Amino acid sequence: MSTLAPLRLLREPWNASEGNQSNAGAGSAWCQGLNIPSELFLTLGLVSLVENLLVVAAILKNRNLHSPTYYFICCLAVSDMLVSVSNLAETLFMLLMEHGVLVVHTSIVRHMDNVIDMLICSSVVSSLSFLGVIAVDRYITIFYALRYHSIMTLQRAVVTMASIWLTSTISSTVFITYCRNNAILLCLIGFFLFMLVLMLVLYIHMFALARHHLRSISRQQKQPTVYHNSSLKGAVTLTILLGVFFICWGPFFFHLILIVTCPTNPFCTCFFSYFNLFLILIICNSVIDPLIYAFRSQELRRTLQEVVRCSW
Repeated sequence: MSTLAPLRLLREPWNASEGNQSNAGAGSAWCQGLNIPSELFLTLGLVSLVENLLVVAAILKNRNLHSPTYYFICCLAVSDMLVSVSNLAETLFMLLMEHGVLVVHTSIVRHMDNVIDMLICSSVVSSLSFLGVIAVDRYITIFYALRYHSIMTLQRAVVTMASIWLTSTISSTVFITYCRNNAILLCLIGFFLFMLVLMLVLYIHMFALARHHLRSISRQQKQPTVYHNSSLKGAVTLTILLGVFFICWGPFFFHLILIVTCPTNPFCTCFFSYFNLFLILIICNSVIDPLIYAFRSQELRRTLQEVVRCSW
């Protein structure tokens, strides 16, 4: 697949000389990058779009799911849908142009690139934000269970969601306008690191509390096997949760770090050639998110079955 339009300036750093890039690519086969077929982008985009549409439809349909927790999950699904829609639109647009079916003026292509770039950037910021908000919401649910409804009111949830969407829209506009400024990339990198540390601290603290409760119950009932199995299951869940987040988002933000720190280094220029793979991982995250945050709810799964059966 040819160079993707979204975030195209990040794929080929503006502050890297062509000579250094060509020299880096000539000396090593792995510097040639990875050819990812358009069909894979289309397939993952469609799967993600359908999954997240089902999540949104189920939450809107079932009044029992009209709570801050599920509203945050719904917003995460919408953010992931933005990734899917922008990916599908961009891939189809490129395929039509490559096969001569669609002939568009250069200025129109540039404007469409900017629109897709804004969608991608907005979805990145909003997705990361809602992942962090969901972690905070779960933390409050566990540690402040009796006060949850007074802390996380519907009004505060609405303000939080509106603030995130507004911030992501403004930040994506700023990014497109000042995309050649390293300070903008540093802000994006800092935002990712903040969300990573926030999720690590909150989920590890929640796991530690759950482990402590299981140990107490095991001592009272004298069933160490139950404690061991439950603790192992919790550790696996935590590993999957944080592992998926880091694997899907980490390479993209490491790419940004290299753009800022070593744009002309041979290793870095080789790493840049795998940018399409990093985008695939972000799309995969949009496919996996519903499995982690939404489909584990029995109430939501039951509603999804009704939605699929069209029993509105």
